[in-house]
Amino acid sequence: MAEKLGQLSQTTRLRILIAKPGLDGHDRGAKVIARALRDAGMEVIYTGLRQTPEMIAEAALQEDVDAVGLSILSGAHNTLLPRVVQALRERGLGDIPVFAGGIIPEEDIPGLKAAGITAVFGPGASLEEIVRFIYEYTPRRAHRSA
Repeated sequence: MAEKLGQLSQTTRLRILIAKPGLDGHDRGAKVIARALRDAGMEVIYTGLRQTPEMIAEAALQEDVDAVGLSILSGAHNTLLPRVVQALRERGLGDIPVFAGGIIPEEDIPGLKAAGITAVFGPGASLEEIVRFIYEYTPRRAHRSA
């Protein structure tokens, strides 16, 4: 699998924004994901801690990203994640896949997906699974150069 992902990374250079919405101050998981995505050949922009949905959407616009990953452990996922999706839509970025990870109860996942979150990865998700998801579900945006 790693060889296949390496081949993909040589032909596709995706730009991924990793963000921590809200007041959650724990970013170890977000940094692990960022490093795994870099190792898989993606360009990663990490926003740092305590970002508002509007700050995240603005960074996605300014950085011209292909996808947005959100890490949240605070329990505010049902409020903050849909707000990020809405802020992206308001900036004309509704086509960008948004994936999330952290402590999110199974029963909340259908509502998040209905709000526009493409995928949710819990604590047991493997890095390989997340990388595979991004390559499979994140098309390069048409306006970006190859």
